[in-house]
Amino acid sequence: MSEKVKPKAFLMQGCATLIICFLTSLTGFVFAWPSYTFQIYLSNETYLEAPISTSQMSMLGSIINVGALLGTPLTVYMADKLGRKYSAMLVGLPYVITWALVSVTRSYYVVLFSLGLSGLSAAGQSISSIYISEISQDSIRGSLTSSEARDSIAFYRRVDVDSKEVEGEIKSLRVQLDLNSDIIIEDSTTNHVPETVNEKSESSKRALLTVIITMSVMVLMGSLVLQMFADSIFKEAIPSMRPNTCAILLVVDYLMASLVGASTLDKLGRKNLMTITSFIAGIFTILIGTQLHMHWAPYWFTAVIIYLHSFIFNLGVAQVPLVLAAEVFLPEVRALGNSIALAFLWITNWIVVSTFLPLVEFIGLGQTFYIFSVICFIGSVYSHLCLPETKGLSADAIQLLFIKKERNSNLKV
Repeated sequence: MSEKVKPKAFLMQGCATLIICFLTSLTGFVFAWPSYTFQIYLSNETYLEAPISTSQMSMLGSIINVGALLGTPLTVYMADKLGRKYSAMLVGLPYVITWALVSVTRSYYVVLFSLGLSGLSAAGQSISSIYISEISQDSIRGSLTSSEARDSIAFYRRVDVDSKEVEGEIKSLRVQLDLNSDIIIEDSTTNHVPETVNEKSESSKRALLTVIITMSVMVLMGSLVLQMFADSIFKEAIPSMRPNTCAILLVVDYLMASLVGASTLDKLGRKNLMTITSFIAGIFTILIGTQLHMHWAPYWFTAVIIYLHSFIFNLGVAQVPLVLAAEVFLPEVRALGNSIALAFLWITNWIVVSTFLPLVEFIGLGQTFYIFSVICFIGSVYSHLCLPETKGLSADAIQLLFIKKERNSNLKV
Protein backbone atom coordinates (compact mmCIF):
# COMPACT_ATOMS: atom_id res chain seq x y z
CA MET A 1 0.00 0.00 0.00
CA SER A 2 1.40 3.44 -0.96
CA GLU A 3 2.36 5.81 1.83
CA LYS A 4 0.34 8.99 2.29
CA VAL A 5 2.18 12.17 1.37
CA LYS A 6 1.60 15.26 3.47
CA PRO A 7 0.91 18.49 1.49
CA LYS A 8 3.88 20.25 3.08
CA ALA A 9 6.16 17.33 2.25
CA PHE A 10 4.89 17.22 -1.34
CA LEU A 11 5.52 20.96 -1.72
CA MET A 12 9.04 20.73 -0.32
CA GLN A 13 9.98 17.69 -2.43
CA GLY A 14 8.43 19.30 -5.51
CA CYS A 15 10.35 22.56 -5.06
CA ALA A 16 13.59 20.67 -4.53
CA THR A 17 12.91 18.68 -7.71
CA LEU A 18 12.35 21.84 -9.77
CA ILE A 19 15.65 23.31 -8.56
CA ILE A 20 17.57 20.10 -9.30
CA CYS A 21 15.91 19.69 -12.71
CA PHE A 22 16.92 23.21 -13.72
CA LEU A 23 20.49 21.94 -14.10
CA THR A 24 19.28 18.93 -16.05
CA SER A 25 17.27 21.16 -18.41
CA LEU A 26 20.54 22.65 -19.68
CA THR A 27 21.12 19.32 -21.42
CA GLY A 28 18.10 20.03 -23.59
CA PHE A 29 19.63 23.33 -24.75
CA VAL A 30 22.80 21.59 -25.89
CA PHE A 31 20.97 18.87 -27.83
CA ALA A 32 18.57 21.37 -29.43
CA TRP A 33 21.28 23.87 -30.40
CA PRO A 34 22.37 22.09 -33.64
CA SER A 35 18.81 22.44 -34.92
CA TYR A 36 19.12 26.23 -34.95
CA THR A 37 22.67 26.35 -36.38
CA PHE A 38 22.38 23.53 -38.92
CA GLN A 39 21.52 25.64 -41.98
CA ILE A 40 23.68 28.60 -40.91
CA TYR A 41 26.86 26.55 -40.52
CA LEU A 42 26.30 24.90 -43.92
CA SER A 43 25.71 28.20 -45.74
CA ASN A 44 27.99 31.06 -46.78
CA GLU A 45 26.45 33.12 -43.97
CA THR A 46 28.11 30.91 -41.37
CA TYR A 47 29.62 32.45 -38.25
CA LEU A 48 32.58 30.12 -38.60
CA GLU A 49 35.65 30.65 -40.74
CA ALA A 50 34.08 28.70 -43.61
CA PRO A 51 30.96 26.62 -44.32
CA ILE A 52 31.11 23.07 -43.02
CA SER A 53 30.05 19.81 -44.65
CA THR A 54 27.12 17.56 -43.76
CA SER A 55 29.47 15.01 -42.20
CA GLN A 56 31.03 17.72 -40.04
CA MET A 57 27.56 18.80 -38.93
CA SER A 58 26.76 15.21 -38.00
CA MET A 59 29.92 15.17 -35.92
CA LEU A 60 28.81 18.31 -34.08
CA GLY A 61 25.55 16.64 -33.18
CA SER A 62 27.08 13.35 -32.10
CA ILE A 63 30.21 14.55 -30.25
CA ILE A 64 28.07 15.43 -27.22
CA ASN A 65 27.39 11.74 -26.70
CA VAL A 66 31.09 10.90 -26.90
CA GLY A 67 31.83 13.43 -24.15
CA ALA A 68 28.96 12.05 -22.09
CA LEU A 69 30.23 8.50 -22.48
CA LEU A 70 33.70 9.50 -21.30
CA GLY A 71 32.25 11.55 -18.44
CA THR A 72 29.98 8.82 -17.08
CA PRO A 73 32.66 7.08 -14.92
CA LEU A 74 33.61 10.48 -13.48
CA THR A 75 30.04 11.21 -12.42
CA VAL A 76 29.84 7.84 -10.65
CA TYR A 77 32.98 8.68 -8.67
CA MET A 78 31.66 12.14 -7.83
CA ALA A 79 28.25 10.86 -6.72
CA ASP A 80 29.81 8.42 -4.25
CA LYS A 81 32.71 10.57 -3.03
CA LEU A 82 31.30 14.10 -3.04
CA GLY A 83 27.65 13.23 -2.55
CA ARG A 84 24.62 13.89 -4.75
CA LYS A 85 24.15 17.56 -3.82
CA TYR A 86 27.62 18.89 -4.62
CA SER A 87 28.02 16.62 -7.63
CA ALA A 88 24.78 17.93 -9.13
CA MET A 89 26.13 21.46 -8.71
CA LEU A 90 29.54 20.73 -10.23
CA VAL A 91 28.25 19.03 -13.37
CA GLY A 92 26.83 22.37 -14.53
CA LEU A 93 30.32 23.92 -14.82
CA PRO A 94 31.23 22.41 -18.25
CA TYR A 95 28.09 24.01 -19.69
CA VAL A 96 29.36 27.43 -18.64
CA ILE A 97 32.70 26.80 -20.36
CA THR A 98 30.97 25.39 -23.46
CA TRP A 99 28.75 28.40 -24.12
CA ALA A 100 31.58 30.82 -23.31
CA LEU A 101 33.79 29.23 -25.98
CA VAL A 102 31.00 28.92 -28.58
CA SER A 103 30.09 32.59 -28.17
CA VAL A 104 33.61 33.89 -28.99
CA THR A 105 35.14 31.40 -31.44
CA ARG A 106 34.99 31.12 -35.22
CA SER A 107 36.83 27.82 -35.34
CA TYR A 108 34.91 24.66 -36.15
CA TYR A 109 37.27 22.59 -34.04
CA VAL A 110 36.82 24.80 -30.97
CA VAL A 111 33.04 24.43 -31.33
CA LEU A 112 33.52 20.68 -31.70
CA PHE A 113 35.66 20.58 -28.54
CA SER A 114 33.13 22.73 -26.67
CA LEU A 115 30.20 20.45 -27.46
CA GLY A 116 32.29 17.42 -26.51
CA LEU A 117 33.02 19.14 -23.19
CA SER A 118 29.32 19.74 -22.63
CA GLY A 119 28.89 15.97 -22.73
CA LEU A 120 30.53 15.84 -19.30
CA SER A 121 27.60 17.82 -17.93
CA ALA A 122 25.10 15.74 -19.89
CA ALA A 123 26.51 12.62 -18.22
CA GLY A 124 25.85 14.21 -14.86
CA GLN A 125 22.08 14.31 -15.32
CA SER A 126 21.90 10.83 -13.81
CA ILE A 127 23.01 12.34 -10.50
CA SER A 128 19.94 14.54 -10.51
CA SER A 129 17.65 11.56 -11.14
CA ILE A 130 19.26 9.59 -8.32
CA TYR A 131 19.05 12.53 -5.94
CA ILE A 132 15.37 13.11 -6.72
CA SER A 133 14.52 9.42 -6.26
CA GLU A 134 16.23 9.41 -2.86
CA ILE A 135 14.47 12.47 -1.46
CA SER A 136 11.05 11.46 -2.83
CA GLN A 137 8.51 9.23 -1.11
CA ASP A 138 7.63 6.04 -2.97
CA SER A 139 4.08 7.08 -3.83
CA ILE A 140 5.18 10.22 -5.75
CA ARG A 141 8.65 9.11 -6.83
CA GLY A 142 7.63 8.73 -10.46
CA SER A 143 6.11 12.22 -10.61
CA LEU A 144 9.21 13.87 -9.14
CA THR A 145 11.85 11.78 -10.83
CA SER A 146 10.85 12.47 -14.01
CA SER A 147 17.86 11.16 1.81
CA GLU A 148 20.20 9.05 3.30
CA ALA A 149 20.79 11.18 6.37
CA ARG A 150 18.27 11.59 9.19
CA ASP A 151 18.17 15.38 8.90
CA SER A 152 17.63 15.23 5.12
CA ILE A 153 14.76 12.78 5.44
CA ALA A 154 13.10 14.91 8.08
CA PHE A 155 13.57 18.04 5.98
CA TYR A 156 12.01 16.64 2.80
CA ARG A 157 9.23 14.75 4.61
CA ARG A 158 8.48 17.87 6.70
CA VAL A 159 8.41 15.91 9.94
CA ASP A 160 10.36 15.98 13.19
CA VAL A 161 13.84 14.43 13.19
CA ASP A 162 12.84 12.05 15.99
CA SER A 163 9.56 10.99 14.41
CA LYS A 164 8.65 7.35 13.74
CA GLU A 165 8.54 8.05 10.01
CA VAL A 166 12.20 9.13 9.96
CA GLU A 167 13.19 6.21 12.18
CA GLY A 168 11.46 3.79 9.80
CA GLU A 169 13.29 5.27 6.79
CA ILE A 170 16.63 5.04 8.58
CA LYS A 171 16.06 1.40 9.46
CA SER A 172 15.11 0.63 5.87
CA LEU A 173 18.27 2.28 4.56
CA ARG A 174 20.42 0.45 7.09
CA VAL A 175 19.03 -2.87 5.89
CA GLN A 176 19.62 -1.96 2.24
CA LEU A 177 23.11 -0.60 2.80
CA ASP A 178 24.43 -3.34 5.09
CA LEU A 179 27.03 -4.85 2.76
CA ASN A 180 28.46 -7.10 5.45
CA SER A 181 25.31 -9.08 5.89
CA ASP A 182 22.45 -10.42 3.81
CA ILE A 183 20.03 -7.84 2.51
CA ILE A 184 16.59 -8.91 3.60
CA ILE A 185 13.55 -8.33 1.50
CA GLU A 186 10.18 -8.76 3.12
CA ASP A 187 7.27 -9.95 1.02
CA SER A 188 4.48 -7.41 1.49
CA THR A 189 1.72 -10.01 1.35
CA THR A 190 3.09 -12.79 3.53
CA ASN A 191 5.58 -10.95 5.79
CA HIS A 192 7.90 -13.83 5.04
CA VAL A 193 11.67 -13.37 4.81
CA PRO A 194 12.34 -14.71 1.34
CA GLU A 195 15.78 -14.09 -0.09
CA THR A 196 19.05 -12.19 -0.12
CA VAL A 197 19.99 -9.70 -2.78
CA ASN A 198 23.33 -7.97 -3.33
CA GLU A 199 25.13 -6.09 -6.06
CA LYS A 200 25.99 -9.31 -7.90
CA SER A 201 22.52 -10.80 -7.60
CA GLU A 202 20.28 -11.95 -10.38
CA SER A 203 17.79 -9.19 -9.63
CA SER A 204 20.37 -6.42 -10.06
CA LYS A 205 21.54 -7.85 -13.37
CA ARG A 206 18.02 -8.24 -14.69
CA ALA A 207 17.16 -4.72 -13.54
CA LEU A 208 20.19 -3.36 -15.36
CA LEU A 209 19.27 -5.24 -18.53
CA THR A 210 15.72 -3.86 -18.37
CA VAL A 211 16.95 -0.28 -18.02
CA ILE A 212 19.45 -0.69 -20.87
CA ILE A 213 16.81 -2.10 -23.22
CA THR A 214 14.20 0.56 -22.44
CA MET A 215 16.73 3.38 -22.80
CA SER A 216 18.09 2.02 -26.07
CA VAL A 217 14.60 1.56 -27.51
CA MET A 218 13.70 5.10 -26.45
CA VAL A 219 16.63 6.56 -28.42
CA LEU A 220 16.18 4.31 -31.46
CA MET A 221 12.59 5.55 -31.86
CA GLY A 222 14.07 8.69 -33.43
CA SER A 223 12.75 11.48 -31.24
CA LEU A 224 16.29 12.72 -30.58
CA VAL A 225 16.95 13.48 -34.25
CA LEU A 226 13.59 15.22 -34.45
CA GLN A 227 14.88 17.56 -31.74
CA MET A 228 18.42 18.01 -33.03
CA PHE A 229 17.50 18.48 -36.70
CA ALA A 230 14.07 20.05 -36.19
CA ASP A 231 14.86 23.05 -38.38
CA SER A 232 15.74 21.05 -41.50
CA ILE A 233 12.97 18.47 -40.92
CA PHE A 234 10.29 21.15 -40.54
CA LYS A 235 11.62 22.99 -43.59
CA GLU A 236 10.97 19.92 -45.73
CA ALA A 237 7.82 18.73 -43.96
CA ILE A 238 6.04 22.10 -43.54
CA PRO A 239 7.52 24.60 -46.03
CA SER A 240 4.57 26.94 -45.53
CA MET A 241 5.63 27.68 -41.93
CA ARG A 242 8.84 29.20 -40.61
CA PRO A 243 11.05 26.38 -39.24
CA ASN A 244 12.00 28.49 -36.23
CA THR A 245 8.31 28.94 -35.32
CA CYS A 246 7.74 25.20 -35.69
CA ALA A 247 10.68 24.44 -33.43
CA ILE A 248 9.43 26.81 -30.73
CA LEU A 249 6.00 25.18 -30.84
CA LEU A 250 7.72 21.82 -30.53
CA VAL A 251 9.36 22.95 -27.28
CA VAL A 252 5.96 24.01 -25.91
CA ASP A 253 4.62 20.62 -26.97
CA TYR A 254 7.41 18.86 -25.05
CA LEU A 255 6.75 20.96 -21.97
CA MET A 256 3.02 20.23 -21.94
CA ALA A 257 3.67 16.50 -22.40
CA SER A 258 6.14 16.48 -19.51
CA LEU A 259 3.70 18.20 -17.18
CA VAL A 260 0.88 15.79 -18.06
CA GLY A 261 3.24 12.81 -17.91
CA ALA A 262 4.40 13.72 -14.41
CA SER A 263 0.92 13.02 -13.04
CA THR A 264 0.10 10.18 -15.43
CA LEU A 265 3.21 8.20 -14.54
CA ASP A 266 2.03 7.35 -11.03
CA LYS A 267 -1.58 6.74 -12.09
CA LEU A 268 -1.19 4.43 -15.08
CA GLY A 269 2.11 2.95 -13.94
CA ARG A 270 5.41 2.51 -15.79
CA LYS A 271 4.49 -0.65 -17.71
CA ASN A 272 1.14 0.52 -19.08
CA LEU A 273 2.38 3.99 -19.94
CA MET A 274 5.45 2.69 -21.78
CA THR A 275 3.40 0.10 -23.69
CA ILE A 276 0.61 2.45 -24.75
CA THR A 277 2.76 5.45 -25.69
CA SER A 278 5.24 3.30 -27.64
CA PHE A 279 2.43 1.81 -29.71
CA ILE A 280 0.73 5.14 -30.41
CA ALA A 281 4.10 6.76 -31.20
CA GLY A 282 4.68 3.95 -33.71
CA ILE A 283 1.42 4.78 -35.49
CA PHE A 284 2.28 8.48 -35.68
CA THR A 285 5.80 7.67 -36.89
CA ILE A 286 4.37 5.63 -39.79
CA LEU A 287 2.09 8.55 -40.67
CA ILE A 288 5.04 10.96 -40.58
CA GLY A 289 7.11 8.63 -42.75
CA THR A 290 4.41 8.11 -45.39
CA GLN A 291 3.63 11.82 -45.50
CA LEU A 292 7.29 12.77 -45.95
CA HIS A 293 7.68 10.02 -48.54
CA MET A 294 4.50 10.40 -50.62
CA HIS A 295 3.03 13.78 -49.51
CA TRP A 296 -0.50 12.38 -49.49
CA ALA A 297 -1.94 15.04 -47.14
CA PRO A 298 -1.74 18.83 -46.80
CA TYR A 299 1.18 20.40 -44.95
CA TRP A 300 -0.90 21.34 -41.93
CA PHE A 301 -1.56 17.62 -41.37
CA THR A 302 2.20 17.01 -41.27
CA ALA A 303 2.52 19.57 -38.48
CA VAL A 304 -0.34 17.99 -36.54
CA ILE A 305 1.07 14.45 -36.61
CA ILE A 306 4.60 15.63 -35.73
CA TYR A 307 3.29 17.49 -32.68
CA LEU A 308 1.02 14.61 -31.68
CA HIS A 309 3.92 12.17 -31.99
CA SER A 310 6.17 14.40 -29.89
CA PHE A 311 3.47 14.83 -27.23
CA ILE A 312 2.79 11.09 -26.93
CA PHE A 313 6.50 10.22 -26.94
CA ASN A 314 7.36 12.67 -24.16
CA LEU A 315 4.24 11.73 -22.23
CA GLY A 316 5.58 8.24 -21.55
CA VAL A 317 8.44 6.81 -23.60
CA ALA A 318 10.84 9.64 -22.79
CA GLN A 319 10.12 9.50 -19.04
CA VAL A 320 9.71 5.86 -18.07
CA PRO A 321 13.32 4.67 -18.78
CA LEU A 322 14.81 7.50 -16.71
CA VAL A 323 12.43 6.85 -13.82
CA LEU A 324 13.26 3.13 -13.92
CA ALA A 325 16.98 3.89 -13.83
CA ALA A 326 16.49 5.95 -10.69
CA GLU A 327 14.33 3.46 -8.79
CA VAL A 328 15.12 -0.16 -9.70
CA PHE A 329 18.62 -0.36 -8.17
CA LEU A 330 19.49 -0.83 -4.51
CA PRO A 331 21.28 2.20 -2.99
CA GLU A 332 24.73 0.61 -2.93
CA VAL A 333 24.70 -0.09 -6.68
CA ARG A 334 22.47 2.76 -7.82
CA ALA A 335 25.28 5.02 -9.05
CA LEU A 336 27.05 2.12 -10.78
CA GLY A 337 23.85 0.83 -12.37
CA ASN A 338 22.95 4.27 -13.66
CA SER A 339 26.42 4.82 -15.07
CA ILE A 340 26.36 1.57 -17.04
CA ALA A 341 22.85 2.26 -18.34
CA LEU A 342 23.77 5.79 -19.35
CA ALA A 343 26.90 4.55 -21.10
CA PHE A 344 24.64 2.48 -23.36
CA LEU A 345 22.36 5.50 -23.74
CA TRP A 346 25.19 7.72 -24.97
CA ILE A 347 26.45 5.03 -27.33
CA THR A 348 22.97 4.61 -28.81
CA ASN A 349 22.58 8.39 -29.07
CA TRP A 350 25.85 8.63 -30.95
CA ILE A 351 24.87 5.87 -33.36
CA VAL A 352 21.50 7.45 -34.15
CA VAL A 353 22.74 11.03 -34.53
CA SER A 354 25.86 10.19 -36.53
CA THR A 355 23.99 7.92 -38.97
CA PHE A 356 20.80 9.94 -39.41
CA LEU A 357 21.96 12.41 -42.08
CA PRO A 358 23.85 9.79 -44.13
CA LEU A 359 20.82 7.50 -43.89
CA VAL A 360 18.50 10.28 -45.07
CA GLU A 361 20.77 10.94 -48.05
CA PHE A 362 20.86 7.23 -48.88
CA ILE A 363 17.19 6.14 -48.52
CA GLY A 364 15.28 9.36 -47.90
CA LEU A 365 13.75 11.16 -44.91
CA GLY A 366 10.38 9.41 -45.01
CA GLN A 367 11.90 5.94 -45.35
CA THR A 368 14.11 6.63 -42.34
CA PHE A 369 11.01 7.21 -40.22
CA TYR A 370 9.73 3.78 -41.28
CA ILE A 371 12.69 2.30 -39.43
CA PHE A 372 11.87 4.37 -36.35
CA SER A 373 8.27 3.11 -36.41
CA VAL A 374 9.42 -0.52 -36.32
CA ILE A 375 11.45 0.25 -33.19
CA CYS A 376 8.37 1.85 -31.59
CA PHE A 377 6.33 -1.33 -32.02
CA ILE A 378 9.21 -3.49 -30.76
CA GLY A 379 9.37 -1.30 -27.67
CA SER A 380 5.64 -1.63 -27.08
CA VAL A 381 5.76 -5.43 -27.31
CA TYR A 382 8.78 -5.63 -24.99
CA SER A 383 7.13 -3.37 -22.41
CA HIS A 384 3.92 -5.39 -22.43
CA LEU A 385 5.65 -8.76 -22.09
CA CYS A 386 8.78 -8.08 -20.05
CA LEU A 387 8.61 -4.78 -18.17
CA PRO A 388 7.64 -5.17 -14.49
CA GLU A 389 5.43 -2.62 -12.76
CA THR A 390 7.39 -0.66 -10.13
CA LYS A 391 4.82 2.03 -9.31
CA GLY A 392 4.84 2.98 -5.63
CA LEU A 393 7.31 0.25 -4.59
CA SER A 394 10.44 0.66 -2.51
CA ALA A 395 13.84 -0.38 -3.89
CA ASP A 396 13.95 -3.63 -1.93
CA ALA A 397 10.41 -4.61 -2.97
CA ILE A 398 11.26 -3.92 -6.61
CA GLN A 399 14.06 -6.51 -6.44
CA LEU A 400 11.45 -9.27 -6.10
CA LEU A 401 10.04 -8.33 -9.50
CA PHE A 402 13.35 -9.11 -11.18
CA ILE A 403 13.73 -12.58 -9.67
CA LYS A 404 12.67 -15.42 -11.96
CA LYS A 405 9.05 -16.47 -11.57
CA GLU A 406 10.01 -19.95 -10.39
CA ARG A 407 12.11 -18.58 -7.56
CA ASN A 408 9.52 -15.94 -6.79
CA SER A 409 6.88 -18.67 -6.40
CA ASN A 410 9.10 -20.55 -3.97
CA LEU A 411 9.51 -17.40 -1.88
CA LYS A 412 5.77 -17.18 -1.31
CA VAL A 413 5.43 -20.75 -0.11
